[in-house]
Amino acid sequence: MRIRYSRWDGSQAVPDLDADDLLSAMSDDLMLDGDLWRALRRLFQQGLQHPEGQRMPGLQDLLKQLRQRRQAQLDRYDLGSALEDIKKKLAEVTQKEREGIKDRLAGTSAQQKLAELDRLPPDPAGQVRELQSYDFVDPEAKRLFDELMQSLRQQMLQPLLKGMQQALQGMTPEDLRRLREMLQDLNRMLHQRAEGEEPDFQAFKDKWGQLFPGAESLDELLAQLGRQMAQMQSLLESMSPGQRRELQELMSSLFMKDERLEAAMAQLAANLEDLLPLDELRHRYEFGGDEELTLREAMKLMEELQQMDQLERQMRRAERAEDLAEIDPAQVEKLLGEDAARDLDKLREIAKKLEEAGYLERRGDRLELTARAIRKIADKALRDIFTHLRRDRFGRHVVSHRGAGGDRSDDTKRYEFGDPFLLDLKETLMNAVERAGPGTPVRLSPGDFEVFRTELSTRAATVVMLDMSRSMINNGLFLPAKKVALALHALIRGQFPRDRLHIVGFSLYAREFTAEQLPSLTWTDWNVGTNMHAGFALSRQLLGREKVGNKQIVMITDGEPTAHLEGNEAEFAYPPTRRTLQETLKEVQRCTREGVTINTFMLDRSPTLTAFVQEMARINRGRAF
Repeated sequence: MRIRYSRWDGSQAVPDLDADDLLSAMSDDLMLDGDLWRALRRLFQQGLQHPEGQRMPGLQDLLKQLRQRRQAQLDRYDLGSALEDIKKKLAEVTQKEREGIKDRLAGTSAQQKLAELDRLPPDPAGQVRELQSYDFVDPEAKRLFDELMQSLRQQMLQPLLKGMQQALQGMTPEDLRRLREMLQDLNRMLHQRAEGEEPDFQAFKDKWGQLFPGAESLDELLAQLGRQMAQMQSLLESMSPGQRRELQELMSSLFMKDERLEAAMAQLAANLEDLLPLDELRHRYEFGGDEELTLREAMKLMEELQQMDQLERQMRRAERAEDLAEIDPAQVEKLLGEDAARDLDKLREIAKKLEEAGYLERRGDRLELTARAIRKIADKALRDIFTHLRRDRFGRHVVSHRGAGGDRSDDTKRYEFGDPFLLDLKETLMNAVERAGPGTPVRLSPGDFEVFRTELSTRAATVVMLDMSRSMINNGLFLPAKKVALALHALIRGQFPRDRLHIVGFSLYAREFTAEQLPSLTWTDWNVGTNMHAGFALSRQLLGREKVGNKQIVMITDGEPTAHLEGNEAEFAYPPTRRTLQETLKEVQRCTREGVTINTFMLDRSPTLTAFVQEMARINRGRAF
């Protein structure tokens, strides 16, 4: 069998991220500020890296794709070319008419007709106005002009009255009459809404519903009309002032023979301005391309750009509201493709996966971390800390004494009363043979028994003293300190299950916390000051309850003590007073007398902290790192 390896091209299947990957990606954010919803929101926004190198995009990635696609459209097209297309078609009409005049007329009649064409205004709107009352000579030129007028009217009205597409194609006098009647009914209904009345939408729908498919209420109809009106407004505002004026005049010239229709449309635009936040919907787009497009294509492009804007608003609201349900998956697939739609589905499944794995649980309308999740986060902290250890010989932490109650070793000894009876049968038989000589049967005596030795198993009690002063948070040291504390918790739970671990946080005062509370610990109003005195006192009380031979305090700090207790009240001063230093060292002496070792992790190497820790080590014989 031959196996071929090739470069990654994006088509290979990558397993979906599981709940462990998701929780691992959230762990640092959870420990940074303890806010589960904020950590989930960051995950929604930023996505995460797959262990095999593939990345699951977040909302920010989808937003970036959306903006890039929109910019690509803006960089591609020349919006002003939509008017140029109309000018070209009008030029074709007049050129065809000139050719027909030369073929069909002669003498003065031909000269008069040609002079009439020469007097046409240079702008499209002026030409449309004049040609609507012009008596064409050439039938083909007349047909081309009528088709152009029909197309322009359809394109101008269709964004506003999308359901009238078929009616707009013919635009007979009867169609125009019905259009005026519908606009009158619609304006009457919108005026009633503006006056605070509730119009009879059902009657309007029964009469004109086929023109507005999908609108089941007046609010839905207003939203539909608002979006369509905004497309035309965005088209106008995205043009240069000269182009905008030309297009507006062209729109007016299309209905110059029906002033009532033009007035009804102007009234509709005014009513929609009063009832809808059109300023939020319309937008000026900066086009910079050179590819030409027709007016029809320009209107379709405006619709697409408006949909992109709407999708971007949905994504932004979802970022703030932490609610991905607001994002329309159909629009994501339409505008960004199937891959982006699948990415959105994966983002929606994050919280569900974490719940199903037992890492999150709902309490009312809140999501909270479970104890299982805390253990997983602690295990990750332990892995993070030991990932970068230097390579060394294989081994474990060992004690150089033999004793009972531990794991069996490979060494053996002659059995003595009280030893665990872990018999080494081979060595026992050899002892008997050496004593009595070869031969069978081999007879055993009590002195022949050989047993395996056991490692001495000892218990310890540890307090992790975690500095929660403001400087730890401001200097970015609190997150790594919490990770160290969680790693110790995971190590003791996994390797030394009989040991006891307590966690004490200290700043102006000291408090005991559980391991489950560690990820959510953050700065509070009592985090001014570094009260080691209170921390040592509380730690000593906790260790005094433990009936073990080994007791230690592991302190993680970035500064010298700046507070101490006077009775039950904390006294703070910076720089630290002599009394604060003295009271803290007295508590170190009490710990020493009670057999408590103090080991210190210094996260800052300031001379004052170093000198104080050295004095603690001299008194207590602990170590500083």
